[in-house]
Amino acid sequence: MSASYDEVLRRLNKQLETVAELNAEFDESTELVDGLGLDSFKVLDLLLEVEDEFDISIPMNVLADVRTVADMAKRIHELGPKAE
Repeated sequence: MSASYDEVLRRLNKQLETVAELNAEFDESTELVDGLGLDSFKVLDLLLEVEDEFDISIPMNVLADVRTVADMAKRIHELGPKAE
């Protein structure tokens, strides 16, 4: 069974808390790089964690359009993650 968008967002937020700058506050409109202070290494770490968490493979070409937390959640949801 596929996870709902809200479930994806909840699980993604847990992942973001582990890689974002300390005490960073964020919501769906927060930009991953500027808003959370993620550098390229942290983005790669996040991708690996997300792929493991949702049991999906994220194609690199998808990332070109991912700027915000909502963008990432939508792409994950489209890739069909399994419900927890």
